[in-house]
Amino acid sequence: MIFVFLVLYNFSNPDIRGSEPIKSIDTLQYIMGKFEPAKHPLFTKIPSAYSVKTEYLRKETLEAFIMMANAAQKDGIKLKILSATRNFNAQKTIWENKWTGKTLVGKGQNLAKTQKDPVKRAQIILEYSSMPSTSRHHWGTDMDLNSLSNDYFASGEGKKIYDWLTGHAAAFGFCQPYTAGRLNGYHEEKWHWTYMPVSKPLTDFCQKKMFNNKITGFLGSQTAPTIDIVKKYMLGINPECL
Repeated sequence: MIFVFLVLYNFSNPDIRGSEPIKSIDTLQYIMGKFEPAKHPLFTKIPSAYSVKTEYLRKETLEAFIMMANAAQKDGIKLKILSATRNFNAQKTIWENKWTGKTLVGKGQNLAKTQKDPVKRAQIILEYSSMPSTSRHHWGTDMDLNSLSNDYFASGEGKKIYDWLTGHAAAFGFCQPYTAGRLNGYHEEKWHWTYMPVSKPLTDFCQKKMFNNKITGFLGSQTAPTIDIVKKYMLGINPECL
């Protein structure tokens, strides 16, 4: 399986447009999720056997995930995708619902009423959700597996799943970007895995071409430079995934 990973990794093209000409979108727009996954030629729908709802992934990501899921199945481990690609508009809805108080956060907190300072309000939302334009879920390379609770993966069946992933996922090209002990960024997410052969070139692109002032078009976007979203959140990941 390691040989398969190396072949896939070397075949990967840092240009997100791949071998198919896509004139309507550039790499920066892609990074920020400004496209429709269901209509994008590099994306495909996830078969229902591997996902709990209609979701899309990059074709390379899905192919590698299916290989990993099938190998896990042989070891008595069932991997299921809870969330995959979310474009800018989907992330904007999630973010703005929390910004305006339509969606409560934490223990029932309406941020529009309890937190008037925009930077502090954004930082609270960032404990749970990414700013639009900055989510790795825009890329078609990242997915949430089995549960959205770290506690689930601490014991029982969840621990078996997480132990299997930490022991085998790298052989299929997958890495956990949000591990414990990082100085910046999101809290640990044992459920979140990224497909390195595609996400690493995109992360490299972010380091060179993505800046806080490009993050606009939604409520609270003015806080991005103050928080330093690109450095602390987009790039504040597990060094093994860089």
